[in-house]
Amino acid sequence: MSIWWSLHLRREAASVPLARRLLLGTMETAGVDPDISFDLSVALSEACANAVEHGGCGAPPHGSVPEGAGAYHVTAYLDGDRCRIEVSDSGPGFPPSTVARRRPSLAEHGRGLHLIAELADHVRFRNRPGRGAVVSFDKMLKWRDDSLLKVS
Repeated sequence: MSIWWSLHLRREAASVPLARRLLLGTMETAGVDPDISFDLSVALSEACANAVEHGGCGAPPHGSVPEGAGAYHVTAYLDGDRCRIEVSDSGPGFPPSTVARRRPSLAEHGRGLHLIAELADHVRFRNRPGRGAVVSFDKMLKWRDDSLLKVS
């Protein structure tokens, strides 16, 4: 069983619960264990909130808005027994120390990134020079006993 979806969202606070609800609904329909669904939904919320807060370019010249500066992207893949989520934005990217470390620090900023790392099985923070940042994370899925789409 595979499910894939992608969202193009405005960098507005209201987009965060929208992405979270879509993920939770997808996982409920597929029959994913609620604890796994919850962990992934919290991690997704943190990644989206980070994109909303930090994911835009600086002030554009002459008041124009660069293409993509007011948006970010979320892609979710449920494939077999694994879920992979990617959140990308058009911001300045992560500080080099965040990208280089296995786990982000617990400084004033970056606690959400630490939470993502704790809730997921694998996480990667990377920069796309001149195009923003990407957070991608995976988690192995567990299925409800009554799931019709359970992996054999």
